[in-house]
Amino acid sequence: MPSPASPAPRRTLVLGGARSGKSAHAEGLLDDLDGNLPIRYVATARRYPGDDDWEARIDLHRCRRPRSWTTVETGGDGSLIDVLAAPGTHPPTLVDDLGTWLTCELDDAGAWDAPRGAISRRTDALVDTVAGFDGRLLLVSPEVGLGVIPETRAGRLFRDEIGALNSRLAEVCDDVVLVVAGIALTLK
Repeated sequence: MPSPASPAPRRTLVLGGARSGKSAHAEGLLDDLDGNLPIRYVATARRYPGDDDWEARIDLHRCRRPRSWTTVETGGDGSLIDVLAAPGTHPPTLVDDLGTWLTCELDDAGAWDAPRGAISRRTDALVDTVAGFDGRLLLVSPEVGLGVIPETRAGRLFRDEIGALNSRLAEVCDDVVLVVAGIALTLK
């Protein structure tokens, strides 16, 4: 008698370097659901008036998404955790990305010169919220630990904080994927 199929993973962490294809890969993981269920895209980028390059990057992501998806922008208002923790049934949700979320958290806390772990209450809350999420969840996050050690303290702080956050999220996610040069490698 065949064994019962294991349930579809609920939480997937998609890691990758800059321009690796991690966001497109995560979006593709929802292709089979598009049209059947509403899909929620949680954008974490903060807008910077006058930064045309940043706006172009945001527009590139926006244009790539199907029009049927609902976009929730949380950049800079600290509401990512609230969005994920809201009561009720959650539609399939893609969060893109945790690097911009972490940057906003460090900015808002004025923690760029603080000791490592200064925003641990917020990262703890995010990990707990992801662990308890009751629907399909995809998290996109930068993998920055494969390159050179950043020259600046802020760069080293960001690398250390995102690395620690990614490790903790990998523990509570069902799947972990690393995207390199557009190719997805299953880690878990």
